[in-house]
Amino acid sequence: MQDKQGHKESRDKYSLRGKVFESIREDILSGRYEQNTELKETAIGAELGVSRTPVREALRQLELEGLVSIIPNRGAYVNMITAKDVQDIYVIRSMLEGLCARWATEHITREQLDNLEETLCLTEYHTEKKNYDKLYELDSLFHEQLYEAGGSRILNHILSDFHDYVKMVRKATISTSSRSVTSTEEHRAIFEAIKEKVKEKMELFGSINKA
Repeated sequence: MQDKQGHKESRDKYSLRGKVFESIREDILSGRYEQNTELKETAIGAELGVSRTPVREALRQLELEGLVSIIPNRGAYVNMITAKDVQDIYVIRSMLEGLCARWATEHITREQLDNLEETLCLTEYHTEKKNYDKLYELDSLFHEQLYEAGGSRILNHILSDFHDYVKMVRKATISTSSRSVTSTEEHRAIFEAIKEKVKEKMELFGSINKA
């Protein structure tokens, strides 16, 4: 039953409705629209080359996510992320990524550890150069690599979906000198903690084998 449901969700993502939903959602999260911008079904349909029906269905789904408000007889309007949303986002992300980092110490491969370190070194380089566009890309890459290293398909899915939701916040905050430095330091601390735990486990494993 669970496999069938997962297969259905996977299919839906690539269905017409799913593609329209993902497109509008990405536009909202990337900051293309401002607060209270009206999302007109006809205009979006023409842009995406679809009828109004999948657009209407996508807007209803976006309303369930809180990204859109639909006012009867008026239309659909964009909801921007509030200050409270930002606070909640970072608290929830911190808790979930803490769990992911702990699991990474159990499942991370040598290649994954090397990839994390390479991304981190590039991040530190571009932080010095204040290349904010590149930092935004590397920030996303580091988190994607961390989620994969956690070794949990379910947690990876949850965090990846959540990561999409915080893109707009990330892009706004990473484009400042102080936040980019803080973010890089946080990534270094996460990496070193994982590396140290892996080292301890390898030493313990080695001592057991020698016994």
